[in-house]
Amino acid sequence: MIIKRIPAGVYAANCYILIDEITKECAVIDPGGDGEDLINYINDMNAKVRYVLLTHGHADHTGAVGELTEKYNVPAYIHAADKKFIDDGEFMFGPLKYKGISVELNPEIKEGKVFSLGDIQISCIETPGHTLGGVCFLVENNLFTGDTLFLRSIGRTDLRGGSFETLMDSIKNKLLMLDDSIIVYPGHGPQTSIKYERGNNPFI
Repeated sequence: MIIKRIPAGVYAANCYILIDEITKECAVIDPGGDGEDLINYINDMNAKVRYVLLTHGHADHTGAVGELTEKYNVPAYIHAADKKFIDDGEFMFGPLKYKGISVELNPEIKEGKVFSLGDIQISCIETPGHTLGGVCFLVENNLFTGDTLFLRSIGRTDLRGGSFETLMDSIKNKLLMLDDSIIVYPGHGPQTSIKYERGNNPFI
């Protein structure tokens, strides 16, 4: 499996493009902006987009969703509790609007939902706290955490739908229950690991 990290958009949120090397099927996680750059990479790799997967609904992680879904005629998947961010940008960001976006909720992203790329399985883990509908994606030995867990830090909880207690419960009772060897790919900043965060994250 190829994992390509592309910091995208004004806030340089990490977009991850996962490609099955045999089938060339790919999933795009959190396309926050710079849609043309993402499309160019996908096309250069001769990849076939099957899914656009969103860890949560904030604009810095969803800014290029419309470009990708229109270009590749695929839906975007988001947890039902965060769909409001896509349906109505004013819920969070004033006059900012998303137009022409297809958001697939049947089947919706939820705990245990699995997306397939060839023989690769992408499993959903519900991790509310940063938002009500925050999720992480576990792919083999790799965990894509969005704004739930970062290198030596955690997601902010002062925005609408955020809860520090809920976020800590998600991290301690779900993410830290995973194997030490799991590599963590966060929504901002460099990668880390479950083992490192268990021993070095000051919030845990």
